[in-house]
Amino acid sequence: MAEQETAVLMLPDGRRIDLPVVIGSEGEQAVDISALRAESGFITLDDGYANTGSCRSAITYIDGERGILRYRGYPIEEIARRSSFTETAQLLIWGELPTADERSRFSQILTDNSALPEDFRRHFAGFPRDAHPMSIMSAMINALQSYDLPGLIIDCDEEFERVAASLMSKARTIAAAAYKSSISEPIQYPRYDLKYTENFLHMMFSRPHREYVASAEAAQALNLFFILHADHEQNCSTSTVRMVASGQANLYASVAAGVCALWGPLHGGANQAVMEMLTELSQTGQSARDYLERVKDRKNNIRLMGFGHRVYRNWDPRALLLKQAADDLLAAMQITDRRLDLARELEEIALHDDYFVARRLYPNVDFYSGIILTALGIPTEMFPVLFSIGRMPGWIANWKELHDDPKQRIYRPRQIYTGSPSRPWISTFKREPVNEMTGSFRFQIAA
Repeated sequence: MAEQETAVLMLPDGRRIDLPVVIGSEGEQAVDISALRAESGFITLDDGYANTGSCRSAITYIDGERGILRYRGYPIEEIARRSSFTETAQLLIWGELPTADERSRFSQILTDNSALPEDFRRHFAGFPRDAHPMSIMSAMINALQSYDLPGLIIDCDEEFERVAASLMSKARTIAAAAYKSSISEPIQYPRYDLKYTENFLHMMFSRPHREYVASAEAAQALNLFFILHADHEQNCSTSTVRMVASGQANLYASVAAGVCALWGPLHGGANQAVMEMLTELSQTGQSARDYLERVKDRKNNIRLMGFGHRVYRNWDPRALLLKQAADDLLAAMQITDRRLDLARELEEIALHDDYFVARRLYPNVDFYSGIILTALGIPTEMFPVLFSIGRMPGWIANWKELHDDPKQRIYRPRQIYTGSPSRPWISTFKREPVNEMTGSFRFQIAA
């Protein structure tokens, strides 16, 4: 057996620490520091985990420099062209493309588990009418566990398949019900003759006196949206799911935590920020060119939402796919919306402007997904909810990967403490206020 390659770390006191080098299946290199503190007393510091691998995973591969995204080894372009969202979910969760029988069985389980229990539906009435759909989504997923998995423990493969399908299926039902509750319309039952995406659009937009039938273009665009959001390596929400799952929390609690992490404007709310930017431009009458000039002037502290990405230093491969889908959808629906016109103008100007090209600020997936969801009639506050429906397979796959690892330990990051050193206790009458307006205190010994 060949000797494992190591990296050498020289410490300030002259000690030499040999650290194993780990090579991934795509040639990615990492230095294994898992024994660093035990051997040296040192830890590493990496605010935001930008250079830290938190786990080994076989689910998704990203090469941000070359604009590559693969699910279980399959290029995202191939999956987008050939697959459906439910088949993509099976690929992510179980690691292989399903056979025809496996696809059929999973689709049937999704259908059988799409309706919410009648007494569960009462919970929607407990939320204020103006409650954010994401707060409803996370709370209801947690509540769903009591109905779907009262024993908490998944003890066989068949049980896991049922639970995974139920969570995926009911997530869209919960999302649509949250929307209907917010606009004081009756919650729609799922239909058992519709596919996953068409069923969701039916529950979103059907009314008792008018059945909504999704066009082929609408269903295809939303199916692609779900596929492209199904997983994206160790992002904020997926890392949160794994963190919670590492404490042996059940699948529902872990996924509900992922929903909460996705809620933030820097993660799941990014496409909402795009449409808010376009709405502001439309309402104020600004031109796309004038806005981009303001963006380039750093004094203004204005950002061009939907451009650039934390990982991709080239085109986001998902954006290229959604761009074509957005063009096709808008052409088919013949929508008149000044915001969508502005989006195309911003895209055209920025892609040929040296300022943005030099900084590799290309449109990302959030730019085009906001356009597609708006064209479908999805309100902006529902954008992160649809993101969470799409990301559900990735969260389930990561929970399963961690759950199946017999060597898995609870996640427990270290920190560098920067607070006060040890100091004596101060009695109440000797404490001095730091700021009388806030009532906060500075703990110091009075003279």
